[in-house]
Amino acid sequence: MFKPYNIEEGRFLVKLARAAVEEYLRSGKIIQAPSDTPPKLLKDMYGVFTTIEIFTGRDRRGELRGCIGFPQAVYNTVNGVIRSAIAAAVEDPRFEPMSIEELNKVTFEVSVLSPLELLEPGNPRIYPEKIVVGRHGIVIQKGYYSGLLLPQVPVEYCWDSMTFLNEGCMKAFLPPDCWLDEDTSVLIYEAQIFKEVEPNGEVVERDLMEELRRCRNADKSKG
Repeated sequence: MFKPYNIEEGRFLVKLARAAVEEYLRSGKIIQAPSDTPPKLLKDMYGVFTTIEIFTGRDRRGELRGCIGFPQAVYNTVNGVIRSAIAAAVEDPRFEPMSIEELNKVTFEVSVLSPLELLEPGNPRIYPEKIVVGRHGIVIQKGYYSGLLLPQVPVEYCWDSMTFLNEGCMKAFLPPDCWLDEDTSVLIYEAQIFKEVEPNGEVVERDLMEELRRCRNADKSKG
């Protein structure tokens, strides 16, 4: 299981994401790594994503407000979080740029990604068996097209691995069964995820396997 950071380091990253967005919205400036940055966060190189959601309650999934990041390491962890947070706030093409007034109405989530791993090509029908919902995220690549889904996405929608692959293809603007094509690459990775439980609130580490268990139990009770 990919867990490079403890909760204190995760809390630092989430608070840093919020601070970076607040400063950028106020002044247009990109902050530097604070003087109290844990040394590990300056040394490590991981892909990172920042997700911003409109807060709808502690026990409810928020409405997406922005999500952008780097699938592979471009910066050290701390600078990757700063830049991905700002990009999620003002550069996500699906949304208008955030305003400073929105900051107290949204929560921040930081996902730290493990290195991407290419699933063995040649036998795509085994891919659903290789992908563990609640553990893996996916990247679908075909020609100039590419789509990434974070590990929390299939958990939040209670998908199985085949639905996850289909949705990954559609995220790449490809047919849902594109993962069966020989010229499609499917990559997997893991993520450690820290998030605010409410705006400016406590930071926790998400347990996706537990969330998936609750989701599936809820589906069974409905049936």
